[in-house]
Amino acid sequence: AKGWPMWELFLICLGVGVGAGLLAGALGLGGGVVIVPALIFLFHGLGFPADLVAKMAVATSLSTIMITSISAVRTHHKAGFVRWPVVLRLGVGILLGAFAGAFIADAMKGELLTRLFGLFAMVIALQMALTGRKAPDGNLPERVPGAVGLGVAGVLIGTGSAIFGIGGGSLTVPFLSWCRLKMQEAVAIASACGLPIAIAGTLGFAVAGWQETRLPEGALGYVFLPATAGIVLTSFPFARLAARLSHRLPSAMLKKVFAVVLFVIGLRLVLG
Repeated sequence: AKGWPMWELFLICLGVGVGAGLLAGALGLGGGVVIVPALIFLFHGLGFPADLVAKMAVATSLSTIMITSISAVRTHHKAGFVRWPVVLRLGVGILLGAFAGAFIADAMKGELLTRLFGLFAMVIALQMALTGRKAPDGNLPERVPGAVGLGVAGVLIGTGSAIFGIGGGSLTVPFLSWCRLKMQEAVAIASACGLPIAIAGTLGFAVAGWQETRLPEGALGYVFLPATAGIVLTSFPFARLAARLSHRLPSAMLKKVFAVVLFVIGLRLVLG
């Protein structure tokens, strides 16, 4: 890795993990939305091959979600909000979609993947700025599709999540809200679905990048392990800390501020 020594890179990734953990815990936001742009800028700074930067950022983000989602799933499961039959039916499609998504991302030009992520970040920013005004009507009956419908939804969620390096909450929660599930259940199910997304996506990116000869030392396919280690070490404890503090924080205000920052980052990635 040109640019910075490995220990400096590790320290920077510890910092990225703190930011990702705090935002995930305080705002219920998947860390990937923070981690991917941070790693894109970092890997460019390290002098990694320009066309590999976005793929490595997405792959490495997924590898961190693999570790951090375990804690979130346990918390939601203990609270009794995870509906496992729904998770299992979605999960089959998600595994297929996330594995395929890694190869779709690999087939894209790095520049296109960066711009697509920028657009995605801008959409999430707008969604964050505008949501929360109208609570869903709790009196309407649920409309959860059958096994085939959930499987197809899972394939689409898994594919999109792997391409963007996210745990899928920003895709799964709106879908489950459309199914008229309670918000606590939607968030808990989305959280449980983050694990198969991360496992299948990470595996897909490791396989897809296996033959790439220009990868830096410490890479497993497109997954850059030193960055994974640094981010996981801090994002895990800081997410728990922020979750405990979240009821004391002005989360509506935080959400608006973060939405503006995320929109600007997205715009920067789109414009290149």
